[in-house]
Amino acid sequence: MLKGISPVVSPELLKILAEMGHGDEIVISDAHFPAHTMNNRVVRADGVEAATLLAGIIPLLELDSYATPVVMMEAVKGDELDPSVEMKYRAAMGYEGEIERMARYAFYERAKRAYAVIISGETAKYGNIILKKGVTPTC
Repeated sequence: MLKGISPVVSPELLKILAEMGHGDEIVISDAHFPAHTMNNRVVRADGVEAATLLAGIIPLLELDSYATPVVMMEAVKGDELDPSVEMKYRAAMGYEGEIERMARYAFYERAKRAYAVIISGETAKYGNIILKKGVTPTC
């Protein structure tokens, strides 16, 4: 175990975060997301809520400052979003910026181009989120 790194960030996930370059994206998916259909680089975090993963990842990952760095799926026509999901994710990340909403199949296409997909144990409907990595500032 490393000091200062959340125990929900596995060695495999830590390696992926380190490998990502600026502009690369990572999907934190809910437990129902077809991750293996969408992407060849998949890490499982069964039983870990997405907000818990976000809280562990965000101190290690600079978000992009040139494009909207956070994307979530919008509700399918006739369905409704639970606003508490976004609120929980924002709180976990300490993020007050813009969140882009994307239609289901457009979100899937973007997930196919993501660097990796992390399958969480999240069971909330529309509990999928994409983070775009930015440039780590120099000291």
